[in-house]
Amino acid sequence: MSDSEKTNQTVSSTPPPVNERATVSSRLAQFEKRQKELWRITFLILLVLATVFAATSWDTLRSLTHRYEALPIGLVVLIVLFGVHVWKRSQEISELRGLVQGIEQRDAVPPALPATEQQFDQLFDRITRSQQGYRDLIDSFDDVLIALTLDGEIRAVNRSFADLVGSSYQDIVGKPLSEFVQEAAGEGHDLAKRAMPKFLERRAWSGVVNVHLKNQPGLFYFDCAANAMLRDDKVHGITVLARDVSALRRNEARFTELFETLQEGIYIINVNGDILDANPALVRMLGYDSKEDLLARRVPDIFHDREERKSLKNEVERQPILQGREITLTRKDGTSLICLNTAAAVRDGTGTVIRYQGALMDVTASRVMERRLHQQQEFARRLIDSFPDLIFVLDNAASFTFVSPRVVEVLGFEPEEIRETELGARTHPEDRGALRAMYDEILAGRETFASVEARVRNKKGDWRRLRFHFSPLFDEMDKIDGVIISGRDVTDLKRLEEQLIQAEKLAAMGQMLAGVAHELNNPLTAILGVTELLRERPGADETTQRQLELTHRQARRAARIVQNLLEFSRPASPQKKPLDVNVLIERTLQLQEHSLRRNQIEVHFQPQPGLPAVMGDGNQLIQVLLNLVTNAEQAIREVRDAGHIHIRMALRAGRISVTVQDDGVGIRTEAMPRIFDPFYTTKRPGGGTGLGLSICMSIIREHGGTLDAKALPTGGSIFTLDLPIVAEPGVPPAVIGSLEVAAGTASRPPENNDKDVQGRAVLVIDDEESIRMLLEEGLSAFGLHVDCAGDAEAATALLAARPYDVLLCDLNLSRPGGGKVSGRDVVGQVLAGVGPEKPSIVFMTGELVEAQASAAGSSESRILQKPFRISDVLTLVQEVCAARRFENVNIKN
Repeated sequence: MSDSEKTNQTVSSTPPPVNERATVSSRLAQFEKRQKELWRITFLILLVLATVFAATSWDTLRSLTHRYEALPIGLVVLIVLFGVHVWKRSQEISELRGLVQGIEQRDAVPPALPATEQQFDQLFDRITRSQQGYRDLIDSFDDVLIALTLDGEIRAVNRSFADLVGSSYQDIVGKPLSEFVQEAAGEGHDLAKRAMPKFLERRAWSGVVNVHLKNQPGLFYFDCAANAMLRDDKVHGITVLARDVSALRRNEARFTELFETLQEGIYIINVNGDILDANPALVRMLGYDSKEDLLARRVPDIFHDREERKSLKNEVERQPILQGREITLTRKDGTSLICLNTAAAVRDGTGTVIRYQGALMDVTASRVMERRLHQQQEFARRLIDSFPDLIFVLDNAASFTFVSPRVVEVLGFEPEEIRETELGARTHPEDRGALRAMYDEILAGRETFASVEARVRNKKGDWRRLRFHFSPLFDEMDKIDGVIISGRDVTDLKRLEEQLIQAEKLAAMGQMLAGVAHELNNPLTAILGVTELLRERPGADETTQRQLELTHRQARRAARIVQNLLEFSRPASPQKKPLDVNVLIERTLQLQEHSLRRNQIEVHFQPQPGLPAVMGDGNQLIQVLLNLVTNAEQAIREVRDAGHIHIRMALRAGRISVTVQDDGVGIRTEAMPRIFDPFYTTKRPGGGTGLGLSICMSIIREHGGTLDAKALPTGGSIFTLDLPIVAEPGVPPAVIGSLEVAAGTASRPPENNDKDVQGRAVLVIDDEESIRMLLEEGLSAFGLHVDCAGDAEAATALLAARPYDVLLCDLNLSRPGGGKVSGRDVVGQVLAGVGPEKPSIVFMTGELVEAQASAAGSSESRILQKPFRISDVLTLVQEVCAARRFENVNIKN
């Protein structure tokens, strides 16, 4: 052991004098008093700071997403625990002071047991532990604690401050605070100097300071609370408790920046409907001039729907966050603003809602665009639905992505059935390659528009012809993303085209037949006239008479055929008149006679004279009957080489019924409902157009009648035609054409009337020499004077030589140099130089009388249709002469 240690031990073992112990006791009493004051001040400061912090930070903590409401309460509890700890330490000091006083009292009287060194060691050990506990307690604070002199010198700090500035206690204590902390603006010293008088007066201060720290970059924000340290009621120092709120301030700055720059509208309102805060975006959205202008309004001023407000409030209070609720607000100018509202309720510690906050996204333009898009989509859908064509959309893999509903009507398939197939699945094998090739051309961009026709099988198994139009479908990058195909059913159109071509052929044939028939009428007229004259000549033997009769009969047959050809080729007359159904049927059978005889089909028809007339168009009704007879003939030919057609007539309830029955193939049950549909046919391809019965039904309905069909159990079919009779009784049926004229038997002129024509002069103008010779010889035999001319010049010369009673002129004459001239023009030219006694005019024509009646152009002229007989001409001349004589008598009277 060293000498110094021995000396210290000796000194330590020597009991101190009585006055020294008294000094220690008094100093210990003073220390205890000061310590109590310090603890009370510290506890009071901490309690005040905790309470102030809890009050000021409550709203901020409540607005955070997580629940931090318990932090201020925990801080207050921590301060209370700190006070309990201080109280326990004070009790230890009191015990220490009592021990020292006991020692001092023992020194005042003769000590029974002198104080030992061990007792002093216990005393100082307690003091040391008390100070260390106080130090540990101060260092346990996360906040900064500083004790300063009034000059700013640091007297004590806790570990938080030392760690903050990066220095030890020894390097900090005794140094000025400005060495470690500097005010951000550099005016810390001047600010402290100006604020010191007020602090000394109030002995407390709180606020947020912005400072620079030693060895720390950037700015720091501290929420500080400063209190005066008192001794004998005088301020001799300052204690500062500071909390680092730099992160909070930065977050607040970021939040403020975000709040001000967000494009969505941010709002904060209270439970009474007052608007507490709003960002600039919401001000702009609602059309207000300033934030203050908006804050002066209440929620009902901009959110009018009371029921919607109530519903929205209930939803917000039931769930933590309400997202994406669409609401309609009212702008300042009165227009509507459609928003998506995201809102939440803020509650206090008891769970009571104190305010609402949320964000509004303006979707007005989006909703307007959605409505326009919906309108366009609806328009496109309606357009596609009403479009008569099929619409298909295919992708790059030739898969259907869209099929228009029109496919149900055209093909009978549902759109889903088409989408499950590939392109060309139901197309005719011969057309499938062209369809796929066209798709590939469009998809490759080599074609921008193309068309192709293809046959497609419908759901019933029938082939329909469709004309497809291809065009590319582009994506948003203007690249071909698929193909759009429109398909139009042209099956009926194709049949109409075929029918039109056939009609044009028939029209050309009709014109040719009309020309041929016209040319045939002239030689037929000569043959009929000559045979008639020869038959009437006396002295002919029986063989000659029989041969003449045969020639005359065959000539009449030829004339009847020519007459039928003329009527068949003539355009239908739009006028209706009373008709005899018997004559209609006979004329129909005459037209079909050759075909029926060739196919060994026997027609059983018995005319029924005395039936009432029907009102109708003769040509149209003949067309109907001819179609029925032709169909019956074709039905028989499908099953046998010969057959029978029965045509019957009956009068039932004011209607004439005509039935056409055959013993042919009959009508299938499945075909019966569609037999009168346009373009429906049961015949082989090329055997018919499917328009015959539909046209017949249309004609009969136009005449007020009905047309029915029925299949017979024993085979064959029966068609029934009903037509209403003429309402007025006694109306005679009209004569169709000149059938009776052409097919009638020979007749002599009326007896005892020869004197009416004998000596009469007749001028014949015709370019056919045979006609001129026939009329000259035939009429001369009955005592008439007949002159003939082949052109207008010869006729004019004859008229200049003598007057004529009757002028017979052909309606179509040939010019000497070629070409044709109208007989009316020739008559006008010939009669131009004749005086008032003009001959009666009779025009001759090889065309139909009905068609040429209006062509004569004068009520004084008559029409004589070729081929005619001499007796017909003689009868007509007698009628004309009688009329002239009657006119002359009236003039004289």
